[in-house]
Amino acid sequence: MSRAELATQLAEIGRQFYGWGWVMGTSGNFSAVLSRDPLRLAITSSGADKGNIGPGDILEIDQHGEVVSGSGRPSAESSLHLAIVRVRGAGAVLHTHSVWGTILSDAPGDGVVLQGYEMLKGLDGVATHEHREWLPVIENTQDWEAAAPSIAALLGTYPEAHGLLIRSHGLYTWGRDLAEAKRQVEILEFLFEVMGRKRGMTWQQ
Repeated sequence: MSRAELATQLAEIGRQFYGWGWVMGTSGNFSAVLSRDPLRLAITSSGADKGNIGPGDILEIDQHGEVVSGSGRPSAESSLHLAIVRVRGAGAVLHTHSVWGTILSDAPGDGVVLQGYEMLKGLDGVATHEHREWLPVIENTQDWEAAAPSIAALLGTYPEAHGLLIRSHGLYTWGRDLAEAKRQVEILEFLFEVMGRKRGMTWQQ
């Protein structure tokens, strides 16, 4: 797929996710692989308002996170996108900042378990509601370049995980292409809301 086509699709996803309340304001970032050798990503520029994002807000970066084409700065989390693409062989990486994802990211411990829900079957390779999805929770930082090696190691440690949460921050998930990555965001965000509402009801009893 060409850079122009990917830019159009990434911008459309940004506007959709904004409409669903998952990337308010300038939060969130999205990328898709343009080529693997050399590695090139189409990625949202830093500070782009997702409610009004357009193809012009999508940059091309190289394997070091440097801008190859486009105007603006890449996301400060570009190194995290690059790590996920390298370790998981992902074709697209999507990051949301939903209310429910943020709430669950503050759960005690180093991960969140999703189990027993039919919607789990929407995740890649999952064929039963009895699947146990464990999403690691990592600490937030303002230096993702320095954190990238530890994130890569974490992804290797938990090869079955379909995403990860950054504490007090939000969700990262990925897919073979944009369509798969988008579907996994939809599934996980649905389950986050279910879990959040369920826990809220339990706390109120």
